[in-house]
Amino acid sequence: MERKFNKQPKLHIKKGDIVKVIAGDSKGTQGRVLEVIAEKRRLLVEGVNMVSKSTKPNAKNTQGGIVKQESPIHISNVLLIDGKGNATRVGRKLEGDKLVRYSKKSGEVIK
Repeated sequence: MERKFNKQPKLHIKKGDIVKVIAGDSKGTQGRVLEVIAEKRRLLVEGVNMVSKSTKPNAKNTQGGIVKQESPIHISNVLLIDGKGNATRVGRKLEGDKLVRYSKKSGEVIK
């Protein structure tokens, strides 16, 4: 469903969260979210979906050659890891006047 005012989609995963990959070539691996690309609903996860990229010589890499780097993965292919180390779905609820994320499996609030 499209939002009326803020057109950017509301996502259940944020930068810095630990996630587990549940589909694709990297299935079963865990990693920290490095970047969230909200418009495309994709994540950049540390050590997941590695691709080889050819690079020209530059100041950082004087030799050039083939470099391994992370490629974005769709947000539907990951589950958040809660404080107890379980892969869980995420819900939102009001605590006082603040909307917080919580684990659907254990019920605890996710920081």
